[in-house]
Amino acid sequence: MITSLRYSFLKWQAMALLVFNRREAALLCFAAMLALRPGDRYALASQAHVLALQGRRAEALHAQERLMETAQDLLAADWFNFGYLLEESGQSERAEQAWRRSLELDPRMDRAWYGLARVFIQAHRYDEAVAALKKNTELQPMSPFGWYQLARVHVDRHEPEEAVKIIRHLRGFEPKVAAQLERETGLRASPSF
Repeated sequence: MITSLRYSFLKWQAMALLVFNRREAALLCFAAMLALRPGDRYALASQAHVLALQGRRAEALHAQERLMETAQDLLAADWFNFGYLLEESGQSERAEQAWRRSLELDPRMDRAWYGLARVFIQAHRYDEAVAALKKNTELQPMSPFGWYQLARVHVDRHEPEEAVKIIRHLRGFEPKVAAQLERETGLRASPSF
């Protein structure tokens, strides 16, 4: 009972500290929570998140790896976060595996489709990148990130007409991104009427 109360107090304390951007103090709370409950999902995930926010990538990845090794019934978000940290550390192949696992658990996780596409782009696997980006833009049609990357892949595949269609589409809701693509690619999309 006392351990449970102590854990709850530490959890609330950590959340309050994060509201006031006191990340180091919150990390101390997460460490104390883990001393009480080694392998605790909430404490490990929160610790990894805060460490990543601080730019402490290696430590964040270590905390996330501990979560992946100890937690039961991992969530799609756990696998997505693991993939993100792996990609940030230059481990693209492992990131791809993590994002694929995330999508097995939740095929509607648009961020995992986007991450997967980034890995494919880095490996010049453009056909797979197009498929992943199409799924991302289907799930997040108003987000410019997937559309931007999709246009860039079409340029890399020597399909300027497809990139122009995307630029024209982006003009309707993200004109700055459309203009950026025009500058970067040298393509001009005439207005559609």
